[in-house]
Amino acid sequence: MTASSAALVPQDAPSIEVEAAHHAAAVEALVDRAFGPGRFAKSSERLRETNQKLDDCSFVALRGRTVIGSVRLWPVTIGGKPVAFLGPLAVDSEQRSAGLGQALVEAACEAAAKAGWRAVLLVGDAPYFSRIGFSSAPAARVVMPGPADQRRVLLKALVPGGDEGFEGRVAVR
Repeated sequence: MTASSAALVPQDAPSIEVEAAHHAAAVEALVDRAFGPGRFAKSSERLRETNQKLDDCSFVALRGRTVIGSVRLWPVTIGGKPVAFLGPLAVDSEQRSAGLGQALVEAACEAAAKAGWRAVLLVGDAPYFSRIGFSSAPAARVVMPGPADQRRVLLKALVPGGDEGFEGRVAVR
């Protein structure tokens, strides 16, 4: 990189990296700030609490050494068929509206595709996640454990047809 091109990259621009073990405490603190204690009552949390995250598909956004964003993927099944489950996605409140959440989701989906996953499932805001390729239509027959708003259950294909044929209950793999 030349001196003139280095001037075009802001010094404090966030970087996105695979989450490492030393990020775990900061990620948990960020998720707690973003979602509060009510997150433990959500059905999505049931799929994470006894599960092991997909280390190669979970990312942090860093400003320097400070975690300002996070996304994790988890292995689950829908009616016995494997799928990666995204969540939580958290971005520090002062960093929102800069595209960081979308960049984290895109990094996680790209890593999941490289790891051989056919689709990603999440429970979230359809208008936001539809911009990244998620849709409620292929998730119409997906049943989340516990109470969940079916309109917020979304799938994204990572390969052609990867979001087809999912039907049944979501469970820990």
